[in-house]
Amino acid sequence: MPNENKLSSTLEATKKVFHRIIQLVREAAELARSVGISNLLQPGLVKELIIADILGHQPITSKRHADACDPNDPSVLYEYLSCKEGGSGQLDRMFKAPLVKREESLLRITRNKKIYFAVFYADNQTKVKVVYELEPDAVLAEAVRQLDRSRNDISHVGFPEAWASGHGKVVYQDKVS
Repeated sequence: MPNENKLSSTLEATKKVFHRIIQLVREAAELARSVGISNLLQPGLVKELIIADILGHQPITSKRHADACDPNDPSVLYEYLSCKEGGSGQLDRMFKAPLVKREESLLRITRNKKIYFAVFYADNQTKVKVVYELEPDAVLAEAVRQLDRSRNDISHVGFPEAWASGHGKVVYQDKVS
């Protein structure tokens, strides 16, 4: 009986925490809608907002566009890749063929002035450990290399953290690191 009571109170406490999380997410979603973000839970969006905040960029929250732009010149675009420590950032659904689709896919890289690769802490994925600034030409060369070697017409192109550190420069480092 004592173990059942303990379990019941633990479950009740957990339920209250879950309820509070849902309440806070709903409040955040309402706040997001007030600035034109219709789907705060869109995959990757919150991490993009965190990266833009660190770098002083203006987030672009609509899908199929760059992730951010220069706040003083909206024609200057930026793309973000991210991962947790030891992971890989990736560009999803990149086309090897047909040629028109491949060119559209590669435009996701070439339209940007810079590409930023953020590494989030594995144990706190709302906190950035380091951000690397990458030249679009370096990312393009690696993407083309991977697409050319792929057996599929559509691939996810991955960039390990080690690749980013070897090809980019650190523009943000968490003070704890």
